Amino acid sequence: MTDFPQNTRQTPRVVNNAAPQINLAQNVAERIAQSVGQVIIGKRNEVRLAVLGLLCKGHILIEDIPGVGKTMLAKALARVIGCTFSRIQFTPDMLPSDVTGVSLFNQKTREFEFRAGPIMAQIVLADEINRATPKTQAALLEAMEEKQVTVDGVTHPMDNPFMILATQNPIEYEGTFPLPEAQLDRFMIRIQLGYPSPAEELTVLSAQQYDHPINNLQQMVSIQELIAAQQAIREIYVADEVKRYIIDLVNATRQHPDVYLGSSPRGSLALFRTAQARAAMAGRDYVIPDDVKALAEVTLAHRVIVGPAARIKDISSRTVVQDVLASTSVPGASAR
Repeated sequence: MTDFPQNTRQTPRVVNNAAPQINLAQNVAERIAQSVGQVIIGKRNEVRLAVLGLLCKGHILIEDIPGVGKTMLAKALARVIGCTFSRIQFTPDMLPSDVTGVSLFNQKTREFEFRAGPIMAQIVLADEINRATPKTQAALLEAMEEKQVTVDGVTHPMDNPFMILATQNPIEYEGTFPLPEAQLDRFMIRIQLGYPSPAEELTVLSAQQYDHPINNLQQMVSIQELIAAQQAIREIYVADEVKRYIIDLVNATRQHPDVYLGSSPRGSLALFRTAQARAAMAGRDYVIPDDVKALAEVTLAHRVIVGPAARIKDISSRTVVQDVLASTSVPGASAR
């Protein structure tokens, strides 16, 4: 599990007046995480991972059983930042046009008009994404990577910010289609919510006795503040040694004997960007190796495909990433 340190604010090394920007990013992240935490009880690290993905302009894949709060997490994020929210319930008979939208002929104007699909929202919940056919899943590829959809030769840009939270159930295999590697690679991080503890579940029961907490959730961050925080993340300093550490980890996944297909360069970028966001959320304007180590599993494991022989031995992609972390040397500190 990825741990986010509590009360670990360190004195940032200010370069080019970076401190105000880092304070903005940290403040925005804290306000979002605290508000969403009122709805998603007892999942502090998972909520902060979702906020981290939002700050990095990334998409999130949530693998878990039904009823643990995946939909509420997406709705709460949308409410706290004042974004439009849309939910797509994927089914085997769904068509790509059901996702992206369709052009219809208007007899009054004698022109084709674009009727936007549910993908044209700022926060999109792709529920049970692996129940759709590969053809329908492919309709998300352009939107996830290029922030646009093309229908009948006309390109329609997405609003900013844009984020997809997709869910899939790891224990239901009948009637599902595995996500293609190209789509898995477009998710910045993969997280699991898991069951709450008995004490946390008691809190959930008490909180929802009369009304759901999400109905009282207010917007805490403006879209302009969020966009400014997203820009501030990119100002976080990453030393060359840390960059090489990221590359070494990714290269190790490609050379691991149990791996059929290692992480792509997009995985390196995801680990690089999320490490910047984690540093900002901790109040630092520089990345340390611990940031990289803490996020390696959630950013790389879903991009690693183990070989058939390894699957027989019950070796998972998470096991591979943990092995890579243990065998890759960590860089020491260096002056900027």
